[in-house]
Amino acid sequence: MSERERLAQADSGEQPWRAWGPYLSERAWGTVREDYSEHGTAWDYFPHDHARSRVYRWNEDGMAGVCDDRQTFCFALALWNGKDSILKERMFGLGGDGGNHGEDVKDYWWYEDSTPTHSWMRWRYHYPQAAFPYEDLTRTNRARRRDESEYELVDTGVFDEDRFWAVTVEYAKASPTDYCMVVTLANRGPDEATLHVLPTLWFRNTWSWGIPGRDHLPTIFGSGNRLTGQHRGLGQIVLEGSGEPTALCCDNETNTQRLWGLEGRSPYPKDGINDHVVDGADTVNPDGEGTKAALHYTVTVPARSQTTIRLRLALTPPVPSPVLDLGEGFDTVLRLRAAEADEFFGEVIPAAAPREAANVARQAIAGLMWGKQFYHFDVEQWLCGDPGSTPPAGRRHGRNSAWWHMNSFDVISMPDPWEYPWYAAWDLAFHCVSIARVDPGFAKSQLLLLLREWYMHPNGQIPAYEWAFGDVNPPVHAWAALRVFEIDGGWDHDFLARVLHKLLLNFTWWVNRKDINGNNVFEGGFLGLDNVGPFDRSAALPVAGVLEQSDGTGWMAMYALNLLDMAVRLAIHDHTYEDVATKFFEHYAYIGMAAYQQGLWNDEDSFFYDVLRLPDGVKLPLKVRSVVGLLPLAATSTLTAVTLSRLPELAARVRWFQNRRPRYAEIVGARRLSGDGRQQRLLAMVGQEQLLRILARMLDEEEFLSPYGLRTLSRSHLEKPFTIWLGGSDFTVGYEPAESTSGLFGGNSNWRGPIWMPTNYLLIEAIREFATFYGDDLLVEYPTRSGRKVTLTEVADDLSHRLISLFLPDRSGRRPIYGRCELFQTHPDWKDLIVFPEYFHGDNGAGLGAWHQTGWTALVSDLILTVYRS
Repeated sequence: MSERERLAQADSGEQPWRAWGPYLSERAWGTVREDYSEHGTAWDYFPHDHARSRVYRWNEDGMAGVCDDRQTFCFALALWNGKDSILKERMFGLGGDGGNHGEDVKDYWWYEDSTPTHSWMRWRYHYPQAAFPYEDLTRTNRARRRDESEYELVDTGVFDEDRFWAVTVEYAKASPTDYCMVVTLANRGPDEATLHVLPTLWFRNTWSWGIPGRDHLPTIFGSGNRLTGQHRGLGQIVLEGSGEPTALCCDNETNTQRLWGLEGRSPYPKDGINDHVVDGADTVNPDGEGTKAALHYTVTVPARSQTTIRLRLALTPPVPSPVLDLGEGFDTVLRLRAAEADEFFGEVIPAAAPREAANVARQAIAGLMWGKQFYHFDVEQWLCGDPGSTPPAGRRHGRNSAWWHMNSFDVISMPDPWEYPWYAAWDLAFHCVSIARVDPGFAKSQLLLLLREWYMHPNGQIPAYEWAFGDVNPPVHAWAALRVFEIDGGWDHDFLARVLHKLLLNFTWWVNRKDINGNNVFEGGFLGLDNVGPFDRSAALPVAGVLEQSDGTGWMAMYALNLLDMAVRLAIHDHTYEDVATKFFEHYAYIGMAAYQQGLWNDEDSFFYDVLRLPDGVKLPLKVRSVVGLLPLAATSTLTAVTLSRLPELAARVRWFQNRRPRYAEIVGARRLSGDGRQQRLLAMVGQEQLLRILARMLDEEEFLSPYGLRTLSRSHLEKPFTIWLGGSDFTVGYEPAESTSGLFGGNSNWRGPIWMPTNYLLIEAIREFATFYGDDLLVEYPTRSGRKVTLTEVADDLSHRLISLFLPDRSGRRPIYGRCELFQTHPDWKDLIVFPEYFHGDNGAGLGAWHQTGWTALVSDLILTVYRS
């Protein structure tokens, strides 16, 4: 059976091929869901030190883990090198209060492969043979300033002389609920070494919270090389391993004695296996049963050699309970699934793509697939507490208290499974564009999910992210839905209609809440761009007034055009949508014109700026040349004569605007013949002259154009930072190509210079839209002052190649993302393992921020598929 057939069966409901997957989080500690503190100090309330001993309320975490889509059971890998003070059951990192650039994971792992149904997956981890330097990493990073680099695991010397284990886990599905797994343990060091390997099976604790009807206690029985779990809802699940491991059992219950000196529910708590293996403690159940269990392997491997462990995890009938095949049938499943994965990606990735680019695209998609996580959060339950527990009184009026209606119990694509193990609305929209290339059914379901009644606020707001659902992310949901619709073949009008109906509510929320003066320019706050401005755009302004934002206004003009495009596509099949199309045509025109009427466009500088409007009517333009002023370019679309001929009401309204509102001519009036000789009309916030003037700045190597894409801030601000005096204080923005030195938003994000994939992607899309309209007649100087004239399509293609080159070996074999780290650049065990960082150094392309961001950085796969299309 091919992967395409499995996807079809999953979409139709014939076979639940998506039911099991890598949905186990890589970090559940330090999250808002697990925070029951009085003042919302999530990192302090549930730190890494508690994770091995304390039961989670809402989800679970582990390494290389899988679970079912309700997280009834969990499976993950634990390791011990014989020197660490604890088992390596989860990745270690620093919380938002510990890293000098915010939260920061320290382990090294890679998502090497995954099909959309997770019928085939491969994961890689590098584990030091020396003691993991927990204290050194914590102490040194805490002492470093924001203007210093992060202290990483590779800097500690634990990988010197290749003294590490390269651990690879391969998964192959024999059926939707039957995983064959091979764990390869490669000793890369110069000496023989011993490793303890503990494949671990457990049930998520749903029985200890006092919730009626959910107090049934499941059981796992361990004997020899077999763990057998019994669960009332799931049935019987069996983990069987090769060789002669020892079965160890404890309970997924909190070790209250260790944490608080109190008697607990079980004498064999959650960390019982840890204490038994590491310290030899009598903390595993001698009767061989519990709710958490592991097969304990102790393997000794010669220098530069490797060994393997075979595992099979499957739902089985209880009587008779079969012995799971770990032999010839097992080999056949792995061989077939690996071949089918190659076949599938051979169809997805164009044959014209060079081998290295194809590898980047495949690993980017793998990261997206591994980034799908089970997300459980009943906000009302969290606010009120479980039976017998009383959260702090401030909880009812604190974080997310207005989002009591939310009840999440879904598999969702996460921005980063460790640093951001919770969905973010605009991140998810970008994820879905790349996901649609391999699994449009899942992409559509994700976009619809955040619009459902148990996510979208009754007032129409889409939840932003777990730390503050009420924050405002850019409104890119409509754009993403259109892209997914197109990638899927443009046939699913039911999907488009469902999205449109809900986005009408959200658009109205924006108009009512984020256009304070009712003048069609928008505020919105930080809009996902964190510290892009001279002060925190989400906080109270330093002086009385209103901050009218060029990006907020550009986003809303784009939003109106996206909804217009949706309505047009639907109206061709159902004319009841034509008046919706007319409404959004007009609203786009009002927003586009308001940007000029209200002073966002600065004709002298040929740029859009945020404007601070004071109570006395004085307008202070914040002359920061940043991506804020480029984003209005994304508000671009075309209407063809064919479309207008089929929608006479819309055509009449366009003519009315042209005749009766001539001042709108620049943003709705441009017309020309397309390549096939048909007339088309450009809807854009900039006309041809303004477009060329903005592009002259955007494509200037001394401003936005980097060898690796577009910077978020003009490099001109390196020598000439922008400074404004407000409320008795100076506020300054200077070019910072790497990590932020500003304390805004905790200093863990920087939009003051680095290259960000999502905004680059949108601007490339916009240039392609302009190219569709202007064709090859419009040439631009690229780069600015080079004397070289090219088409807009050539600009878009070259910008795409610059972004793709971040991940590719250059002429000397070095990948820009890995900067000056020689281990990652030159070592054969490291150099071809690719990560997808959150953002990139504005001058040299080095990866920054979350290294497993994958989510929106996986847009590089879409760029590869686009530029190498046949």
